[in-house]
Amino acid sequence: MLFLAVLLLGFAAGAGWTQAADWQVSHALSFRVDESHPAFIAFMQGASWIGGGIPRWIIVILLCGLVWRWCGRRCAVALGGASLLSNIASSLLKLGFGRPRPDLIEQLDHQTSFAYPSGHATSAAVVYLLLAWLTPSHWRPYAWALAAAMILLNGVSRVMLGVHWASDIVGGTMLGAAFALLGAWWAARQRTAT
Repeated sequence: MLFLAVLLLGFAAGAGWTQAADWQVSHALSFRVDESHPAFIAFMQGASWIGGGIPRWIIVILLCGLVWRWCGRRCAVALGGASLLSNIASSLLKLGFGRPRPDLIEQLDHQTSFAYPSGHATSAAVVYLLLAWLTPSHWRPYAWALAAAMILLNGVSRVMLGVHWASDIVGGTMLGAAFALLGAWWAARQRTAT
């Protein structure tokens, strides 16, 4: 169902149906370099940096090791596999939709790919939601709080830096959540099979 919602939102964004809402959110949140405090800009750039590229994969590898210790190899494979597959899906959808990135402000993070869906939002959702599902029960409330904070911080930072529309973030978050659910299902299925 979430996969279908990602596709429908992508088509709606491409048709311009989300343009007014996207513009309002971006106008409200985007940094103005001459008006925003440099330390806050740097903080948001750091929050965005850990959600993409090499830092993202270092985090995934470290978390796979932690999850392996908690609940075994199948859980680690679920986290690593869901992260990899969601990244591939996000990249293919970006090419398919070909949505340009916002140009409301000077972008504060260099990007060369298309906008929809946000790869950073996809990654944050799949990694931290699946981590919360796979965490031992006594740590789970903290893991859910971490997941909510990282997903929100990552998504907001991408809009503030001027590299994504809000609908890109929503689409990426739904895509990541879909792969997190798939990973959680696969890990639970393997657990019951053994």
